[in-house]
Amino acid sequence: MISVALFNNKGGVGKTTLTYHLAHMLQRLGHRVLAMDLDPQSNLTAAFLDEDALGELWDEPATPAWGGPHQSRLWSPLEQGNGTVVTAIRPIMEGVGDIEEVRPVSITQDLWLVPGDLELSAFEDRLSDAWPRGFTGKDQAAIRVTTAFHRILRQTAQDVDVDIVLIDVGPNLGAINRAALLAADAVLMPLAADLFSLRGLKNLGPTLREWRSIWRNVVLPNVPPAIAAPRGAMFPLGYVIMQPTMRLDRPVRAYQRWLDRIPQVFATAVLDRANASGIGQTYEIATLRNYQSLMPLAHDARKPMFDLRSADGALGSTQTLVQRCYQDFRSLSEELLLRLDSVPADR
Repeated sequence: MISVALFNNKGGVGKTTLTYHLAHMLQRLGHRVLAMDLDPQSNLTAAFLDEDALGELWDEPATPAWGGPHQSRLWSPLEQGNGTVVTAIRPIMEGVGDIEEVRPVSITQDLWLVPGDLELSAFEDRLSDAWPRGFTGKDQAAIRVTTAFHRILRQTAQDVDVDIVLIDVGPNLGAINRAALLAADAVLMPLAADLFSLRGLKNLGPTLREWRSIWRNVVLPNVPPAIAAPRGAMFPLGYVIMQPTMRLDRPVRAYQRWLDRIPQVFATAVLDRANASGIGQTYEIATLRNYQSLMPLAHDARKPMFDLRSADGALGSTQTLVQRCYQDFRSLSEELLLRLDSVPADR
């Protein structure tokens, strides 16, 4: 099993959309996939589940399961034992125990979801406090807090026997993301070709190296054997360029100017290379065109963009775009799988 976090500390680059579609495409390619939503905004969860299912998971009373005003559904994706990431960490948040086992939600055959929860933001302070207290290894409670996401990931992945875990996180460098990224074997970075994404890379690279160094050199050697802890690898797989909508008032050359700078910034900031000459597009996994016209149709149909059919409103030239979308995500997924084979075994 290998885990991949999709992360950029600049928001609005299509990270959650990328995670959602990669999960579906990797499943199509024969893999058993677990998507884990560790973004308190829970947008990935909202992409997978409808409002009634979310209401049941989040214990909202105005749902069919609670006798709310809506008509009861004949079918629900939820089963006994399903819960969110907050369900799993609630004993830690309340100071009454360790993580609780939850069953991931089955989305389709060989694809599961550990749902997110807006209440996850309340875990930020607990994680911030636990980080320095875990440096000596004497405070086992602090180490259990810091490793909670890793242990939830490991437990749920083993329960359903997946081979790939995709982790969606928020666009920041806070304590929640630190714990989430430490749990990841590899990191894939969605980027837009603009100033903000480049600035995000410049902040992201040094921070990941600092977290990795502290974890591996200070914390990990002192973690008691009884506590399952991540290696803190966060191996940089590369980046995916998410193309914007091209407008007449934003010339192509302006987009190209930022695009040309990404390889050097990635090499120096993320890979910590003093000399980035000759790196070219080595770490560019794919460039995805803009599918903005497909997004509302996919949202209404509650399916990936590349699954849209004429009955969903994908007519004429739109169906051609759907086919291109399928080929683009298939090529991206196949290239990602090749890159995962290069992740060091001692991660």
